[in-house]
Amino acid sequence: MTNIIKEIEIIAYNAKIASREIKNLKTNIKNSILSDVANEIIKNKEYLQEENQKDLINAKEKEMSGAFIDRLTLSDKTIKSMTDGLKEVVLLNDPVGEVPKMWKRPNGLQVGKIRIPLGVILMIYESRPNVTIDAAALCLKAGNAIILRGGSDSINSNLALAAIFQNVLKKYNVSPNAAQVVPFTERIAITELLKSDAEIDLVIPRGGEGLIRFVAENSRIPVLKHYKGVCHIYVDSSADFNMAEEICLNAKAQRPGVCNAMECMLVNRDIAMKFLPKMAKRFFDAGVEIRGCRETLSILPQAKKATEQDWGYEFLDLILAVKVVKDMDEAMEHIANYGSCHTEAIITENHKNAMRFLSEVDASLVLVNASTRFNDGGQLGLGAEIGISTSKLHAYGPMGLEELTTTKFICFGDGQIRE
Repeated sequence: MTNIIKEIEIIAYNAKIASREIKNLKTNIKNSILSDVANEIIKNKEYLQEENQKDLINAKEKEMSGAFIDRLTLSDKTIKSMTDGLKEVVLLNDPVGEVPKMWKRPNGLQVGKIRIPLGVILMIYESRPNVTIDAAALCLKAGNAIILRGGSDSINSNLALAAIFQNVLKKYNVSPNAAQVVPFTERIAITELLKSDAEIDLVIPRGGEGLIRFVAENSRIPVLKHYKGVCHIYVDSSADFNMAEEICLNAKAQRPGVCNAMECMLVNRDIAMKFLPKMAKRFFDAGVEIRGCRETLSILPQAKKATEQDWGYEFLDLILAVKVVKDMDEAMEHIANYGSCHTEAIITENHKNAMRFLSEVDASLVLVNASTRFNDGGQLGLGAEIGISTSKLHAYGPMGLEELTTTKFICFGDGQIRE
């Protein structure tokens, strides 16, 4: 234990030193590094998948869920997504050094703000090894050093990806400590990192609710978090049925084990008898289990009865809660009571209802006539994201480059003194 504590202290210290170096890196150097990382990932795909296979074998021996295995797998598609994400980040404007506004005071002082890196980011995440590259890329482009502490289930994959990233940093004479993966799987590594408030500026936990609450309760460092993604789609009385079916099926079944998947579908009573049977058939054909309210069960006797726990629950699986509501007000009340401020959507042809829903529903992304699966940095044009925040300080929603910076005041004078 003593050795681990000492090594954690060294990791945090080295990250702080590295952050002073990379905050001044020129944009073209950062872009060249990220482009080379993408190329090296492609060149080393077989090696990465061999290391990933070690993690997959361990996970299967532990009889982890299918959704967990999906998140853990470095498939060809996942690797392409990582390299595409790196290329997208290269194309994004570098926020560091941007001056968003300047103003002149009556005494002639020119006052403004300039965008700067946060410093050192600690990323604590679970079974998604692609996060290692996404997070490191965004932090580098935004001028931050990053410490990555993935779950024990993905340790081989994470170390292999970090080695590629660090080798490219060395090629450009940049400290490899700018992107470090913690090599220890013991829980004490996290608790010690969370005490390192002198070196680390922000903690971003990404994973299950238990992990995020543990981090929030034990950190001396500011935490940017979302506890869970309980996402709803409300199918309004004016909804186009064909559109609603496609959107709801996509939101639930395309990838159920992610935080922006729909967990509860709310259906207006006026259309429930017509809409639910066909929609349910598509869900059942896709392997989705429906847990419905009493009114839903009267229409869909093959559904299971929902319990109180099912409302507001993040299934992360092919399970969906369904409730019939009398109107949009009841739908919004349900969302207010059971939602998690993550992603909410309405399917409607009524412009007034759409605008009311956008205005009144509190979530980091509110959509009209689109799948909840779009709450993602890449899908919203931010490039690869580092996470989705449902706390409002200092970011709300997907965190891209700008959210990994802050601003400081700058001032130009010509001899002014304060009277």
